[in-house]
Amino acid sequence: MSNPVQLRRAVASSFLGSVIEYYDFLLYATASAVVFGQVFFTGLDPLVATVASLGTFATGYLARPLGGLIFGHFGDLVGRKRMLVLTMVLMGAASFLIGALPDYRQIGAAAPVGLVLLRVLQGVAVGGEWGGAVLMSAEHATSRRGLWASFTNAGAPCGMLLSTAVLTGTSAAVGEEAFLAWGWRIPFLLSIVLLALGLFVRLKVEEPPVFRAAERAPRAPLFEVLRNHPRPLLLGIGAGLAAFVAQATLTTFVLAYGVQSGFSRQTVLNSITISSACAVVGIVGWSAVSDRLGRRPVVLAGAVVMAAYGFALFPMVDSGSSALLTLALVLGQGVVHPMMYGPLAALYTELFSTHARYTGASLGYQLASLGGGLAPVLFAQLQNAVAVSATIAAFCALSAGCVMSLRETSHRDLASVETRPEKEGTR
Repeated sequence: MSNPVQLRRAVASSFLGSVIEYYDFLLYATASAVVFGQVFFTGLDPLVATVASLGTFATGYLARPLGGLIFGHFGDLVGRKRMLVLTMVLMGAASFLIGALPDYRQIGAAAPVGLVLLRVLQGVAVGGEWGGAVLMSAEHATSRRGLWASFTNAGAPCGMLLSTAVLTGTSAAVGEEAFLAWGWRIPFLLSIVLLALGLFVRLKVEEPPVFRAAERAPRAPLFEVLRNHPRPLLLGIGAGLAAFVAQATLTTFVLAYGVQSGFSRQTVLNSITISSACAVVGIVGWSAVSDRLGRRPVVLAGAVVMAAYGFALFPMVDSGSSALLTLALVLGQGVVHPMMYGPLAALYTELFSTHARYTGASLGYQLASLGGGLAPVLFAQLQNAVAVSATIAAFCALSAGCVMSLRETSHRDLASVETRPEKEGTR
């Protein structure tokens, strides 16, 4: 039986760890949209530089499944806690080194190469972090699993909120010219402070009782997932894909699009900051609703609403009104997107058996996250709001179909998940 003290520690550790990981990971996203094109891709056409910068942003997403596989494998074999400590150290070190990396004018082509390598390490770290953090909360919980697991997902907008606030504060404090010259490095260097705080909290959490009580499987966790859980894995990837496309649109692409539409960078960053704060409430709230109504109805409703909302988003941004820009982002990131995204933490956890759960949940979630890395690159080249909205709607339709094909998982006992859950019918 779960210890309430350990549950609180696990939830706090997962939330704080997610905040730190996504502070670092999404700090790069914001910097790639507004800074890196001028710092690491000097001499290129502005549009080409932006696409190249967002391309390095995408490499982090491409590396996330690898991180999920590596840390998921050992997390299923030796424990969740050890892997979570390693992912936090790896992310903090990579982000600190990005802050110390010389720019293109100093070391030439080695600068963007180093940036890409460090971005890959960030992707590996965040790929391993999410699954373990969600499992630490979900496997400690005996009820309201959707609510407790959602705090890991809520850490993502908190990380965005923190990274945007630090970037905004730094830019305002040092001025535009100094910010582009050296000020952008400060938020990355501060990662070392967050790393120390996160490790202090994380080291106090015990392994979940569900994991300690589970029998160890003789085969490799990945083999277990591919052999006994292929259908939930594939449907889980599809179910989460649209959430990441929408997330990347609202937090990364809209930033560059808004600036090109005539808003100042600061105005768009302010709107993203407000919407990120709203997203925290939305994620926790809709996840709590999924404990009562089920994961499928909430995620499905979010996909349907987001498909329609995508066509209203860009006209609101193009209006030239700061109020409508903020409203567009608050509705998208704070209300609609959390319906799709919040319940995913519990949903992925409930699809797999204990000895393959870290691997399965990480792989499903991180493969779905590829949509978030590739969408801004694709959209930056399309440069057409209607085409972008139609693409979002198509991904939402795919996710809706996958959600409808999954069985409801909210009432499952994690300690007694069947070996082949995909053979059960939907309900």
